Amino acid sequence: MMNVNTEKCIGCGLCVKDCFPRDIEIVDGKAKINNITCIKCGHCIAVCPKDAVSTDEYNMKDVKNYNKDEFLVDADNLLNFIKFRRTIRQFTDKEVEEQKISKIIEAGRFTQTGSNMQDVSFTVVREGMQELRALALESLKEKGEVMLANLTPQTMRFKRYAEMWISMYKEFKANPDEKYNESDRLFFNAPAVIVVTANSDVNGALASSNMELMTNALGLGTFFSGFFVLAAQDNKKIMDFLGVKEGKKVVTCMVLGYPDVKYFRTAPRKEADIIWK
Repeated sequence: MMNVNTEKCIGCGLCVKDCFPRDIEIVDGKAKINNITCIKCGHCIAVCPKDAVSTDEYNMKDVKNYNKDEFLVDADNLLNFIKFRRTIRQFTDKEVEEQKISKIIEAGRFTQTGSNMQDVSFTVVREGMQELRALALESLKEKGEVMLANLTPQTMRFKRYAEMWISMYKEFKANPDEKYNESDRLFFNAPAVIVVTANSDVNGALASSNMELMTNALGLGTFFSGFFVLAAQDNKKIMDFLGVKEGKKVVTCMVLGYPDVKYFRTAPRKEADIIWK
């Protein structure tokens, strides 16, 4: 629950004003958190000028006081950083350090979630890459066969993907024990993946976006495998392998490694589609 140290509290009311669920009131000149409609968002902890609010539900060591030099990011640099990021499909054989993976996950853990659900979970696969690859390619092959058997004019545009998945499966089965495969079009021989699961697609996607920024900040590269997300849908073997909790679904699969390619500039994009009113 959320707690107020009445010796520190000066009754300024900033926490009351910033509490969206309206769970805080001023009683006898001190803030009182009722812990009835509270969603544990931590705004009261962050806004209190006297550090009078705490919680026994989360680790208070996560809380850091604001310091301009450590917290401020230049807006133009950030925009250039976002523009320069590239989807990476060429990786070296260098393993990704656990410390860096943990920092990427921290970026996801601290991403906002609707109603402060904090429903995002992470599965890191390194040693089990071959097993995961086998499960995913088998699933894609089966989906491809069903798709080819039921083509319509509306689904004809997906025919090339169905044929690709079947081809990918055959290539893998020809050399299932090879760690490195030049024709790997699923994970592109990356040394690790982080599978992001959540109850909410939006929460999982928001976390993944911040995780990608951290990935690039650490000198790593990633791409989001839509093929894998499709393979995991309604596939109990994959979900069990990943340890996906009940009620959650695979939102993204971040294929992760050190880039084996160097870019020299940003790439152009379409003009922004904006409606001003």
